Amino acid sequence: MQFQIDQVDRLTSLVRTLLEMSNLQSVSRSDEIELAPLIDEILTDLTTLAEQKNITFHQNCEDICMIGSDTLIYRLLFNLIENAIKYNHAGGSVTVSMQQENHQVLLHIADTGCGISEEYRESIFQPFFRVDKSRSRQMGGVGLGLALVREIAVLHGGSVCVESSSEEGTTFAVRLPLNGEKTE
Repeated sequence: MQFQIDQVDRLTSLVRTLLEMSNLQSVSRSDEIELAPLIDEILTDLTTLAEQKNITFHQNCEDICMIGSDTLIYRLLFNLIENAIKYNHAGGSVTVSMQQENHQVLLHIADTGCGISEEYRESIFQPFFRVDKSRSRQMGGVGLGLALVREIAVLHGGSVCVESSSEEGTTFAVRLPLNGEKTE
């Protein structure tokens, strides 16, 4: 019975994420977003998950406002921070830093997890891709979280990448224009 409940939960999550991805273009991107309070909210929302693995949070975030979709930027950051917790070692840490660089916001989400092999650093942004299929399934993922992150970043004229990764942790870098339009 529990197996069936888990399967229904996974399918529900999959359908919800697919619907979110299919509706991205229609979402208004004209909200004024104060990013530091948004990050505080996400860290608060993920505190219970972090406490289960004794993960500590660290922040170094400037006060920065941008134009975009509050809902989508929340989802982008939530997915990255949630992954930093899920794929971390017990007793590890997650650091979120943010600064303004020219007309862009540069965000870094760093963890102390096991790292991502160089061969997978682009593939992880593809829908349904999983580095370790059995581990991801145990953690409840459907393989769409990072694909959604990339779509949201691109939709806002930005980018996301694995900036660095080793057996001591991974750092994701997100660049987003402050005005919601592509910048060079």
